[in-house]
Amino acid sequence: MSAAFLGNVVEKDIHKSSLIAAICFASGMAGTGFFIYYGGLHKGSNLALIGIYLCYGFIMGIGLGTGYLSPVKTLMLWFEDRKGLATGLAVEGFGAAKAIASPIMQKLLDSLGDGGIYKMFFILAAVYFVMMFVGHLLLKKPEGWHEPQTKEKSNSSFAVIKSKPITNYIGIWLMFYINITCGLALISQEKMIVKCIGLASAVGIISTVSAVFNAGGRLGFSAWADTMKDRNTIYKLIFILSIVLTGIVILTGGIKNGEGNTLLIVLVLALIFVVNAGYGGGFSNVPTLLSDHYGMGNISAIHGITLSAWAFAGLSGNQMANWIVNKCGTPVDIAHTLSDGTVETITVNPTGYQYVLYATIALYIVAFIICMVLVRPTDKAIAAKQAKKKAAKFLNIMKIVVYIF
Repeated sequence: MSAAFLGNVVEKDIHKSSLIAAICFASGMAGTGFFIYYGGLHKGSNLALIGIYLCYGFIMGIGLGTGYLSPVKTLMLWFEDRKGLATGLAVEGFGAAKAIASPIMQKLLDSLGDGGIYKMFFILAAVYFVMMFVGHLLLKKPEGWHEPQTKEKSNSSFAVIKSKPITNYIGIWLMFYINITCGLALISQEKMIVKCIGLASAVGIISTVSAVFNAGGRLGFSAWADTMKDRNTIYKLIFILSIVLTGIVILTGGIKNGEGNTLLIVLVLALIFVVNAGYGGGFSNVPTLLSDHYGMGNISAIHGITLSAWAFAGLSGNQMANWIVNKCGTPVDIAHTLSDGTVETITVNPTGYQYVLYATIALYIVAFIICMVLVRPTDKAIAAKQAKKKAAKFLNIMKIVVYIF
């Protein structure tokens, strides 16, 4: 939500917004460490709980949203002909951090001993501040580039959005929201699903591979969209792939029946990897899709407003999946062998995870319909289509002339 509210700050002054991001993210992280330490000394402290929510949720949230938004427009200016590739690189970094940071954090927790959690937050606060501050110093727009003083620029973000049918923007917002909701719903249950199909010992590896697909989808789908006349085609492909694979796993009962069945295991893993890639690709294509529809004049502010869909999806995706798993099916205990040879019993709900797929496939179908009906082709796509029709018409005339002679 900070991206939505601070989009205009990013639009006006990229250096101010990137500095705000560095300070808020690092100070929020350090504050989180302090209140964890304080809570350890004062068990059950409401002050510690409020402090953690304030620092980890609110202050770090401002740094996260503003930091996410700050480089995007600048990159699109540096790579005007390959805007998708540029934003894909930025958003890929955002996703790839999971694969890099998670094992580092785990090693810190394992090596810092007592109080490792708050010590880890202090260390990360210092490291992230240095990295983000260096990024702040290096971030700049191309040499000789000046903000155009156009009517598009002078209008407010909402005026620019309303310059086209409002249903167009609503469609973009909704399909982005649904894609993230479905992605989070499956990703939140990913580790338990992997254990369900008998791959408990490989959970860590599969989680890393899915993170790679997530990051790869952010770069791959957005770079691919640069070659298309209408970037909305990418969302159609994402939704079709998600619907098909979800449907196959539902029909085969892949999660319930997967253990010991190689084909079903492959199908379930394919679903997890494709949804991760589509989740990432949906993220990275939003700014370029918006710039194609509404121009570059207010893109940071409009992109920020659209990221409110991410905020709401964060509140609905995981919770929807957890509610379904808690309300549907019957939990069962399964045993699996750990790497050291010991046997561990875990509780899973295969039927519940299957029901999550029923919800996500319904939402994916809705998103696909929205994508087809509400999101209009861009002016560039319409012009290209008309040119193609003219070329085809001319070719047909030439064929007739050749035939007559």
